[in-house]
Amino acid sequence: MTTQNCAECGTRAEPGQSFCDACGAVLGWTDRAPARTAATASQSSGATSPSAPTASSPGTGDTPASPASPVNSDSEDTAENPLPPVPASASTPDDTAPTEPVPAATVAAPDDDDELNARARSLLVPVADPETRPTPPPAVAPVLPGRPVADRPQVRAPGPQQGDENGPPCPWCSTPNRPDRHYCTRCAMPMTRTEDSSARHRPWWRRVVDFRSRETPWAGDRPRLRRTFDRILTWVVAAAVLSLLIWVGVSTPAWVQATRDHFAKRAPVAPDQFAASRSYPGHKPDLLFDKVNNTWWGPGVTQSGEGQWIEARFAEPTRLLDLIITPGTSTRADQLSQSALPHRIKATITTKDGRTTTRDITLDQSAGGQRRAFRVGEVTKVRFTLESAYGASAGKQVAIAEIEFFGRSSANSS
Repeated sequence: MTTQNCAECGTRAEPGQSFCDACGAVLGWTDRAPARTAATASQSSGATSPSAPTASSPGTGDTPASPASPVNSDSEDTAENPLPPVPASASTPDDTAPTEPVPAATVAAPDDDDELNARARSLLVPVADPETRPTPPPAVAPVLPGRPVADRPQVRAPGPQQGDENGPPCPWCSTPNRPDRHYCTRCAMPMTRTEDSSARHRPWWRRVVDFRSRETPWAGDRPRLRRTFDRILTWVVAAAVLSLLIWVGVSTPAWVQATRDHFAKRAPVAPDQFAASRSYPGHKPDLLFDKVNNTWWGPGVTQSGEGQWIEARFAEPTRLLDLIITPGTSTRADQLSQSALPHRIKATITTKDGRTTTRDITLDQSAGGQRRAFRVGEVTKVRFTLESAYGASAGKQVAIAEIEFFGRSSANSS
């Protein structure tokens, strides 16, 4: 038998091999053809043997014996591929007549290997090729490496207090220690106090006043560096704060008085005496303080009357809050043109201690009384000096109808 290759995968097969070692396909059925040929030859020899009767004798009751079945080692192949039947003769031969040899049945030639391979392949169960499984997504998505974070410091609690219960206590934390120890087992401070350390526990007022003797910093506390500039800046800030405190202390009474004056109820205050540099006949200075606004005072000179004055005096020191001046000869607007109107007036104020202060009062060119703030305390006299006037001419003189002073009402003290 010649060597052949597998028709499926082309693997070389050994002689007498029925299946491929690589893919398992059927190589062929040619190795069983001699077995079928031997079976056919034994069948033909049995048929031509003289001892085997071929037909029953007439007149006897024996049944004709069937020819011996050939022994086939491959019964399945014979059932699938039956051998071709032997053709029956037209006439029954005589037992004594010589018989001709029957030709052997035709066996399948090796040319039918392709058909047999096809039939064998049809019996195989097709198996699908293994499919490539998709790569499963990772359980944790990839991320960029993060910034390293330093471990948080762990605060360790103080360990058990190891010491004699009846031993000397620590002067700093009162923890009992063994008599032979020089430093505390808990706070590591010296067990004995020195004179310098005893000076640390002083009254607060001594610690504030004494700037040179300061506490020694504890372990781990870095003392602040004291430079020359820092010392100078400290003294400057201290001086500024001290000056501010002194100014506040001095100004506090005045602020209190100003607050009381602002919310106080006003009451008219009349002067006790009057005086003037000169007066127009029939218009004396007392007409300015008679609380009637249809009378007036004039210096008796034309133009602005610059330098002319009128003075009000108080028998007792009086605190004044407001001032009302009515320019002209009356409060009626149609009479404003009859005289010149005061424009700027300088008020000279004299207090009970003899000190003198001046204030400038500017009036409007309008009819009626004009109120001005005039807060002064302990006043004894006030002089009003004319400096300029509205509508001054050679035929007119300055006229003032009324001057009224207002102070604190006695109802505020109740």
